[in-house]
Parts: sequence; C-alpha cells; structure tokens
Amino acid sequence: MSTQIPPSAPARGMLRALRHRNFRLFFGGQLVSVTGTWMQSIAQSWLVYRLTGSTVLLGVVGFAGQIPVFLLAPLTGVIADRHRKQRIVIATQIASMILALVLAALTLTGTVQVWHVIALASCLGIVNAFDIPARQAFIVELVGKDDLMNAIALNSSMFNGARVVGPSVAGLIVASIGEGWCFFANGMSYIASIAALLFMALPHAPRLDQATSHLVHGVEGFRYAGRTAPVRALLLMLGLVSVVGMPYAVLMPVFAAEILHGGPRALGLLMGSTGVGALLGALTLARREGVHGLGKVVAAAAAGFGIALVLFSFSRWFWLSAAFLVLTGYCLMLQMASTNTLVQSMVPDRLRGRVMAIYAMMFLGMAPFGALLAGFVARSLGAPLTVAAGGAISLLGAALFASRLPSLRREARELLTAQGIVFGEPADGPPGP
Repeated sequence: MSTQIPPSAPARGMLRALRHRNFRLFFGGQLVSVTGTWMQSIAQSWLVYRLTGSTVLLGVVGFAGQIPVFLLAPLTGVIADRHRKQRIVIATQIASMILALVLAALTLTGTVQVWHVIALASCLGIVNAFDIPARQAFIVELVGKDDLMNAIALNSSMFNGARVVGPSVAGLIVASIGEGWCFFANGMSYIASIAALLFMALPHAPRLDQATSHLVHGVEGFRYAGRTAPVRALLLMLGLVSVVGMPYAVLMPVFAAEILHGGPRALGLLMGSTGVGALLGALTLARREGVHGLGKVVAAAAAGFGIALVLFSFSRWFWLSAAFLVLTGYCLMLQMASTNTLVQSMVPDRLRGRVMAIYAMMFLGMAPFGALLAGFVARSLGAPLTVAAGGAISLLGAALFASRLPSLRREARELLTAQGIVFGEPADGPPGP
C-alpha cells in the first residue's frame, strides 16, 4: 500500500487521492510530460499539413500512430498483468523520449519528410500499446480501490490541464520558431515523469502464473469482456464514439486554416478549447464519491458529444467554434472517465491489465480506423460534413446505449459488490450503470 498522509478535509474532497505519496509523484511527473506530449501532437499535425496540405495524409499519420494499440493490445494487456507495471511504464517513457528527440533532430535540421513522421508515429504507437494498459492498471496500485475513482478523475484533470496549456504554447512556438522546438521540449519533458516513477516505493503486486501461455491469458481477458454485459456495453459505446466522433481532431488543421481562416495559433486555441472542456469534465467527476448513476452519465455525455460535434461542424465563427469545442471536450471526458471508472471498478484485479488493454483498443485502437476513414471522406464531402456525420452517429449510439441501461443494472451491481465497491444500495435503485 502506498504511503499516505492522514485524510484531511481537502483529501476527503476533490483532491483526496493526492494524500497518497506515490500518486502525488505520478501526478506531478505526468503533468510535465503530458504537456510536452500535447505540444508535440499539435506541432506534428501542423507540420504534416504544412508539408502536404493533405487531409488524407493527416488521417494516415493518425492511423499509423494508433493502429499498434489495436493490434498489440491482446499481448500488451497480458504483459501488464504478468510483470511489474512500474517497470513497464518507466521503459515506455524512456522510449517515448528517444522518439521525440529523433523527430526534433530531423525537423530542426530541415531533413524531415512525411514518411519520417509516419514511421516515428508508428513507433510511438507501439510504445503506447505497452504503456496504456500498464499505466491504467497502475493507478489502483498507487491509491487502492477506495480512492480509485478520484484518482482517475484527477489524472484526467491533469491530462486535460496539460491539454489546455500544451496546444496554446505549441501554437505560439510553431508560429515563431518552428515545430522542431516543440518536439525537443516534449523529449525533455519525459525526464520529470521518469524521475517520479523511479522515486516511488511500491510493494510487489500479485502477478499471473508465468507458466501459462500468453495466448491463454489473452483469451481469458477477451472472454471476460465479451460475456460480461455491462463491461461489453460500455466498451462498445466507447469504441463507436472513437471511430466516428474522435477523428474530428485529425481534421482540426483543416478547420483552423481553411474554414476559420487562421493558422497554427488558431489551431492551438481550438485544441486548447477542447482541453478546457475536458478539464471541466474531469473536475466534475472528481467531486463524485461513488459509481451510482455513472451509466446515465455515459449515455448523456455521448449524446452531448454528438450534438456538440454537429454544431461545431456548421459554425463559421472562430469563437463560436471554440465554445462548441469546450462542450465537445467536456462530454468526451465525462464519457471516457466514467467508462474507465466503471470498468476498473467491476473487473477483478487479476484481469485488470488485460481488460484495460481492451479499453485502450476501444478508445485509441479504434480511432485510427476512424482517422483514416475521415481523411478519405473529407476529401470527397469536406471536413464539416464528415464531422457532422460522426456527431449524428454518436448521438444514435447514445440513444441505443441508454435504452439498454435498465437491463444492465442488476449484473453491474453484482460485479461491483463482488469487488467490494458497493456499500449499501441507494433508495432510488441499484448502483452502477
């Protein structure tokens, strides 16, 4: 169990997970690192669009960076359950730092080409395939189950606070001295994360039987997710939004340059607006102390996300577009973090890494298919209609998910009770989805 300070008044509220020393280290290191990651994301999108002017290649880069998460998740989830998660995350942070510095060197020397960006994005995708399930399953080792929901919400708050700062800073840097310095800053930012991970003192968590094959363990995780109706429904809803809705971010350079008639600063502000909304969404969840009603939150958030995307697609005024993106980020964060919390609350500890790998497949692994599809569709229909269609499909999916909630509640309650999450039943019905 991680070292923690006594639960003072603030610790019992929105910041209660920060009473754990290991989580404080994790939070601080990630805040610096993720800010750099967002800087690189914006600079990379602008670099590709500046070099090619192609929505298709924007989609290709997005596909290359995320498809490894989909392809490798069956393996990386098993590895997260079989080995120490702390060591896995340290290794992925070092690899990510090296890749960022290589991209910086290519860009600053003026030798960068689009195929370089695609290749490095693919390599980073492979690293993330190992990083995401280990990192998600690692959080419970830092805080325990009692503060898991708050830790997920605070982690999301940190991620999206960086999402506000990173794109805005990247827009200024790209406009003044070029994309390469954003890549260099990202490479240096990993030092904080690696140092924080090395300073943690963690007990040896139980691991899977090493004699059993990776294939058997991998199949067990998929079988659990497939036969457990609440988990399956949550993951499918997340996967749908990932495919049809999230690719709006891939097309953001098109909106910034051609529709709203801006440049890299406009792109940074638009992405930063999404981050503001996501930060507000994460803080909203941080105030909650239980999982009761989160299923309704998932349905409402997915519907709100779809509506916000449709409204954004038809806007031609910059600040109105930015306002719609605030709502987009808010709703997407509510859905993502609520799904994360519910799934981690219901899944047994021994399956956590494998099920979170499937979560990564749905959230990030499905996105490259959407990014590639959006790039091609936008070439024919234009970016606004492509984004509007994605929003409309997300809205339909939310309606279907909401219609199934009553039938999912009983099994969800049983799963939560088995994991020691539910302590009593609210008067208005069973907790969970």
